[in-house]
Amino acid sequence: MSREAVWAALHVTDWTEFTWVMIGLGGQLMFTMRFLVQWIVSERTRRSVIPVAFWYFSMAGGVVLLSYALWRRDPVFVFGQATGLVIYSRNLWLIHAEKHQPAQSRA
Repeated sequence: MSREAVWAALHVTDWTEFTWVMIGLGGQLMFTMRFLVQWIVSERTRRSVIPVAFWYFSMAGGVVLLSYALWRRDPVFVFGQATGLVIYSRNLWLIHAEKHQPAQSRA
């Protein structure tokens, strides 16, 4: 496949656009990994589980996708990713705060 064919398929016209599309696809791949991790852990435990790695993949993918959305100047995409980052951050905060609590106060 030629470079022109790849660029046409990705709707890019220069190396800057191509680089940003690759960054965006990388972010989407990280975001997708969270579901794969959750699925694998749930299958292994035979119950629905959301592992901590789910939230880290959410953060990583969200940050990269927010960067891509800002580059595209897409307010809908920016708002969606920024809102998600607040939620992912809060979940990680709660998880780590719980780990630092004495065992008797967790109940």
